[in-house]
Amino acid sequence: MGRLTKSSLQVKSYFMQKVEIKAEKRSVVGKSMAGIMSQGFLPAVIYGHDFKSTPVQVNLKDFEGAYLEAGESSLVYVNLDGKDLPVIIHDVARNPISDKFIHADFYKVNLDEKITADVQLIFIGEAPAVKDFAGILVKNINEIKVEALPQDLPHEIQVDISALKSFTDQILIKDLKLPKGVEVKERPEEIIVLVQEPITQEELDKQLAVPEAGVAEVEVIKKEKEAEEGEVPAAGDGEAAEKQNS
Repeated sequence: MGRLTKSSLQVKSYFMQKVEIKAEKRSVVGKSMAGIMSQGFLPAVIYGHDFKSTPVQVNLKDFEGAYLEAGESSLVYVNLDGKDLPVIIHDVARNPISDKFIHADFYKVNLDEKITADVQLIFIGEAPAVKDFAGILVKNINEIKVEALPQDLPHEIQVDISALKSFTDQILIKDLKLPKGVEVKERPEEIIVLVQEPITQEELDKQLAVPEAGVAEVEVIKKEKEAEEGEVPAAGDGEAAEKQNS
């Protein structure tokens, strides 16, 4: 199957402006944190590189805006006690019913040390093989793990699928052209996206049909079970008889 070269592939990395959020130290813990949330604050904790774990609280609306911009792969500056701390939103907890944020982890990073993060792939454009030949777009990967200095991590990577003009075209990990200082930590030959030929109803029926061999295997299993329960297998059922004698 053919693949696209970097020269024919449009892949863009999206960097954002500096994202900042103000935090206050928090003394309330446990069940009492419900009161904090009712006042419009989100309980959080800051920990990480050369930094003692510190419970904090941030304005919920401010956090929602920061998370929308940075996600869990881009740098955020948390202002605590007048100092800007470079962090990555390492993890979040949500209410299982409302899906609202109920807690966040901020991981403090060292701007001179590389870290790894999962960066989302954003597919843009329209594949001619889908539009013109009714092909099926198959997205094999939706995010990739990269390594870079915290300030160099892209927020997202855009992949232009308009380069997929035929069923032989595909985009691989190694086809991605990333910014300087960003290294992919995935298998280079792994397929990101391709277009599959449309399947007919007849082909679908064939795939769904149970092979005769499969039916025979079911019969053997059934007779083996009967043998285990003490029933005598019929003559010629060698596999079931062998199971019973073992």
